[in-house]
Amino acid sequence: MGVATQFIVGAIAAFGAFCLGAVIGWSGPVENEVKSGDAYDFTPDTTEWGLVGSLMTLGAAFSCIPVGILIGRIGRKVTMLLLLPPFVVGWLLILLAMHIAMLLLGRFVVGFCGGAFCVASPIYTTEIAELQYRGIMGCFFQLLIVHGILYAYVIGAFANAWWFNIACGILPVVYFLMFMWMPESPVYLAQKGKSERAEKSLKFLRGKDADVSAEMKTLATDNPTEQSSISSRLCRRVTLKGLFLSIALMVFQQFTGINAIVFYTTFIFESAGSSLEPRFSTIIVGIVMAIATVISIFLIEKLGRKVLLLISAFLMGISTLTMSLYFGFFLSSDIGWLALTAICVFIIGFSVGFGPVPWVMMAELFAEDVKALAGSIAGTTNWLAAFVVTLLFPVLNEQIGAAACFGIFCGFAVVAFVFVLFLIPETKGKTLNEIQAKLGEKKE
Repeated sequence: MGVATQFIVGAIAAFGAFCLGAVIGWSGPVENEVKSGDAYDFTPDTTEWGLVGSLMTLGAAFSCIPVGILIGRIGRKVTMLLLLPPFVVGWLLILLAMHIAMLLLGRFVVGFCGGAFCVASPIYTTEIAELQYRGIMGCFFQLLIVHGILYAYVIGAFANAWWFNIACGILPVVYFLMFMWMPESPVYLAQKGKSERAEKSLKFLRGKDADVSAEMKTLATDNPTEQSSISSRLCRRVTLKGLFLSIALMVFQQFTGINAIVFYTTFIFESAGSSLEPRFSTIIVGIVMAIATVISIFLIEKLGRKVLLLISAFLMGISTLTMSLYFGFFLSSDIGWLALTAICVFIIGFSVGFGPVPWVMMAELFAEDVKALAGSIAGTTNWLAAFVVTLLFPVLNEQIGAAACFGIFCGFAVVAFVFVLFLIPETKGKTLNEIQAKLGEKKE
């Protein structure tokens, strides 16, 4: 039962990512309804709609560092639960918006609350996992994000904006009712010197009759009570190297174009002249993303993090090159299926590597006494990069065209491949101390 329990708890904890996925996937299905004035009593212009799509990423960027501090001070569980009431308020603002300002504020709030889980959820999930399941459970975050996006695509394809907003707004309520019964992270409890509660948490996760003495000893060794200042911990050479690698992975995750494709899927398919109705093309993309992420869960502990990242960068590079050539030379041809195929290849590539792996490695590259804040810095970088991409994509698309935009994404995929090949260490099957030792090695 111990394995099943920790998987169930990890999946429930990662449901915050499902809520975030619904926020990310919301823009595509409602775009036409909102821009035509059928959803609200106002009609946003191109710039305002760009803000509607991108403000959630800015909200997410603002949340990461405060949440990184909070999960270190009041705990992972309490922090995640406290995010849920304002999450509902954000959806109410979107549902009841009477002015563009209400819609923009709502998008910022749901982005703030949803984005906070990109720090809290992977850390919590990997901390409750046994070593052999850490990579698999670390993928739960991305797995739930893509299923949240698929949920938004499917509901948004068949419901009007009013009911769609309600369907998204109930998700944080469902999450609260499930997660309130889950234990606090034993790692956090050990850091705070609460060994009895840490042992109780481990027994909940491993089974009440399980012998957790070895894990308790490891927790005591790897998680000494916090004594040095956070600035001195952040400035350690091994921490700075981990930050560099984690931040780079987050930047590549966004600048290869994933959020531009997810946020503006409907627009891309309409521009490409796909023979499929855009809403169904969007659902296909969501299904492909979900299936590919499930596959990555089975591969991450077999092939390792680095191999998956290399495969991912290669596939994303090929697909964005294809999209660039399509929009540049073949748009007038009757081959709209090529756009759908290329985007599906991109989604597969992203979902098996650069989707889940940066979040897994974010929770693996840092010592426990600095993981929360260092992870939040990496998460902030991710969302700032996402904000730039989602804000600039529609603008650049008008100014330089889709062919050039996808060409830029292809260039970042090539750079990402080279970066991973030469600089990213393999963390599969390694303990925290082994990873820290590897990062601390000096080149001869």
